[in-house]
Amino acid sequence: MTRKMAYNPLSFYFTPEGFRSDAAPPLTEILSVVRDTGYDGIHSAIPVGSTPQDYLALLKQYDLVPAPGYFQASFADTEKLPDTINTARRLAGDHARLGLDRVFIAEAFGVAPERTEKPGLGVGGSEERLSRIVEGLAKVASAMVSEGIVPCLHPHIGTRIETGDEADFILNRISAKDLLVGPDTGHLSWAGADLTDFILRHSGRIGAVHIKDYRKPVADQGMTYTAANKASIWTEPGRGSIDLEGAIKALGSFEGWFVVEVDIADQPTVPESARVAAEWLRPRLSLGRQ
Repeated sequence: MTRKMAYNPLSFYFTPEGFRSDAAPPLTEILSVVRDTGYDGIHSAIPVGSTPQDYLALLKQYDLVPAPGYFQASFADTEKLPDTINTARRLAGDHARLGLDRVFIAEAFGVAPERTEKPGLGVGGSEERLSRIVEGLAKVASAMVSEGIVPCLHPHIGTRIETGDEADFILNRISAKDLLVGPDTGHLSWAGADLTDFILRHSGRIGAVHIKDYRKPVADQGMTYTAANKASIWTEPGRGSIDLEGAIKALGSFEGWFVVEVDIADQPTVPESARVAAEWLRPRLSLGRQ
């Protein structure tokens, strides 16, 4: 396995005003941009009404391959847990049919309003709630593993698994055979984690990586999540406050997917943002490898 670079086309859909699916160009145009700006693959999301086989064929037309996609849910919601498990199993089965063996998994965004109002601080955290999340997440992860896909825990600002300590709590209670780590360099840094230390402590458990950068001076102003987005908290790798080269070096012998994610393009256009990110990351994929 080699290190591969993928792009999450979130920037085509996400604006300072929020998620706007109607603002995105056709998928074929997105795939052209991802190919032309130098990526190996794209963050997998099979279009509604399509099949894994059709999606693979489409990507092949653009010389792209699928990279790990994303699953989120409120794992402590016991009433919805059976449906969550079934949905996770189906997504994992689709990933397996795409030839993948990893997927990012996160707590649902937006179900904890206090965390989007005061992001990155772990507001209202409790071990009791985390323990309930562990119970649900363990069952969901096991269902995914039964389909041949190992989920990778993805701490995310504005969710109940936001900080490095909260991620550690989960990882210490679910076996590595059922749950790997899918660190997001931007979200962990915004939540105050020592990114390099977090990566080194979990070095044998990394399953996939989201590469993104952020501006700490914006985060330090204590804005809401929405206000921080409007204030351009996110930027392309290498242009913000994170020592991403140090983080990539800390990944050592990790071989797998590096998925570039810039929520809101910090260049005049999304294609230019994708190009800037690719040109920064590609030559650095060799950092830390033994």
